[in-house]
Amino acid sequence: MSENDGQRCGFVAVVGAPNAGKSTLVNALVGTKVSIVSPKVQTTRFRVLGICMTGDAQVILVDTPGIFQPRKRLERAMVAAAWNGAADAEHVCLVVDAQRGYDDDTRAIVEKLKEAGRQVVLVLNKIDLIRRDSLLELTARLHAEGLFSDVFMLSALKGDGIDDLMAHLGRAMVPGPWMFPEDQVSDLPQRLLAAEITREKAFLTLYQELPYSLHVESESWQERDDGSARIDQVIYVERDSQKAIVLGKGGRQIKAIGEAARTELEALLERRVHLFIHVKVREDWSEKRDAYSDIGLDYDA
Repeated sequence: MSENDGQRCGFVAVVGAPNAGKSTLVNALVGTKVSIVSPKVQTTRFRVLGICMTGDAQVILVDTPGIFQPRKRLERAMVAAAWNGAADAEHVCLVVDAQRGYDDDTRAIVEKLKEAGRQVVLVLNKIDLIRRDSLLELTARLHAEGLFSDVFMLSALKGDGIDDLMAHLGRAMVPGPWMFPEDQVSDLPQRLLAAEITREKAFLTLYQELPYSLHVESESWQERDDGSARIDQVIYVERDSQKAIVLGKGGRQIKAIGEAARTELEALLERRVHLFIHVKVREDWSEKRDAYSDIGLDYDA
């Protein structure tokens, strides 16, 4: 009898318009943070895998960037990554912000999924922010598209309805060996996760004035004898004026970003972290080919 007998596994792409709550949903399903979250649109820039276990099934969630009408090179690469994630997965969940409703971005996603002949699970998120009669009307409009095999209504932020969706996805997995160890929750390397957490804290700290074209890299990671880690990071911006915003008066903003990032990293890594962040100007980094390969995006998308 094979040790893989009874095991089931599969990929589920989580797609939707910007700020629909995809990353919050993935984190809720996994049970821990694997993807960064902020109120700023297009926070997720590249594909992140969240790995869930439910019974004998391993559900591999593909968190994708928000899909919208891209104008810049970085935006085109992000949207291409989202569609590639959907194409490669056996199952697709379309997350819709119930409060925002059936907007133009979601309508365009629905049309493209219909063209591809996909069967899709509809996830209506943020249902706590909408009246029940409005929710039922929205559900009917979306269901009339003939695209959706199942509909789930939930609040990813509050955790309401998460278990039902997780059970459904687990049942949808096909027999086959698990792709990852049972205790692994993501495929994201620690250095990249650390950079993403700092980028999230920058988004949250500088929400109104944050330059969109901000990029974080973990330049070095040193394991110390006392069990702690020293992480050196660089925040790249495109102009001196943006550097001044990130630093803040007397270095106040960069200190707040660093403290918030260090606190979360210590909780995730369960050990002390010595975090050192520098801010550098790299003109038009979002037009540099090597910046795309570093985070797994297609420069030529």
